[in-house]
Amino acid sequence: MVYSRTSKKEKGKIARRRRIRNLVLLNAAFACMIGGILLVRYLSDSDFRFGNKPTSTSFSPHPSPIQTTGSEHKEDQQPPSASDSADPATTGEQTGQPNATESPADKADVITLALVGDILPASSVARLMEKNGYDYPYRESAHLLQAADIAAGNLETAITDRGTPEADKEYVYRGPKQALPAIKEAGFDVLSLANNHSMDYGWIGLQDTMAALEEHGLRFMGAGHDEAEAYAPAYLEVNGFKVAFIGISNVIWKTYWKATQDRPGMAEAYDPTRAIAAIEEADRHADLVVVMVHWGTEYTDRPEPYQVKKGRQFIDAGADLVIGSHPHVLQGFEAYKGRWIAYSLGNFVFSGTKSPLSAETGVLTAACRKSGECSLHFQPMLAKAAQPAPMDEAAAKAILAKLASVSTSVKIEENGNIAENDEIRDQTNMGSP
Repeated sequence: MVYSRTSKKEKGKIARRRRIRNLVLLNAAFACMIGGILLVRYLSDSDFRFGNKPTSTSFSPHPSPIQTTGSEHKEDQQPPSASDSADPATTGEQTGQPNATESPADKADVITLALVGDILPASSVARLMEKNGYDYPYRESAHLLQAADIAAGNLETAITDRGTPEADKEYVYRGPKQALPAIKEAGFDVLSLANNHSMDYGWIGLQDTMAALEEHGLRFMGAGHDEAEAYAPAYLEVNGFKVAFIGISNVIWKTYWKATQDRPGMAEAYDPTRAIAAIEEADRHADLVVVMVHWGTEYTDRPEPYQVKKGRQFIDAGADLVIGSHPHVLQGFEAYKGRWIAYSLGNFVFSGTKSPLSAETGVLTAACRKSGECSLHFQPMLAKAAQPAPMDEAAAKAILAKLASVSTSVKIEENGNIAENDEIRDQTNMGSP
């Protein structure tokens, strides 16, 4: 047999290749076996089968607005209740109606609104802000405004450095644009311009106000380039809710301040026909309708008969909440057909006035469902040097008791909760329209 080094090397290469191939096949088989074991364990694990992962305990994203008067704001962590995971068929969820034993705030489908009266970042308030910082007026109240899903108030001034002051008007106001970031940071989302000071510096001043609000991400309503824009709601969508805010005024300095088809200005309520049509239209498109109306007699704690009449008309048209301002003092509440009227929330941030009662103010928090039902809580505050802050417990109870005495068909508890009281529906403290 002829010996050949070349053939021997070739046979060695073939043997080595065979051993490598066998080793690869063995490793592949072993890997498949391990993969099969893992797959069986994966499929047998009930927590992960078909992608079903363990779920955390459900909870309401919005804490109850109820707070002890004069206390620090805290978001208390509550343990989950049985109703959090209850069958919707047994809790009224399918019909959109709350369970008879639960308030709207007990359900997860709730939105919270923080509502205040007049805001005046002008005059002596502007000087205080220049000295102490533009956030100065809101330092003791921002926690309540920021805790709500939407916060709203009435902007009682033009925001401009232009224009001519309205002639023959005792008080004319204009504030600096620098005040707006602090209003936004305090928690406000939307402001009404339908009042007796938005056009103190004419249409130019009002134009500047609308442009400045838009620039700083603050929504507004109640004024515009024409009637259609002035009456148009500001729609805000939060957490699956669509909320319409409408601003109207029953206190307008001159007739030419009223918006018409071919004239800029503000929405008026002297003749409520146009306002009612706007409310009806908003009700067709929104889950909640909030009407902010400037009306009433200054420094009186009871509404005029026309306020009662129009407030009820607005609710009949589809409003869920009617929120008043202008009197500079707090007025009572009314429960009407399952909806609410706050006749005046008074001044919130304002300069000094003729009455010390104008320093009494507060934040009204409404926890509302898509059905339009709301539970209310009022946090009394006292404004010192244009800075509203919670009152001490005794003073807060006194304010709440006074509000109860001038309210209709409601009961106001010492902790600020406001509820409908059918037992006194016919024993009203307010005149019928």
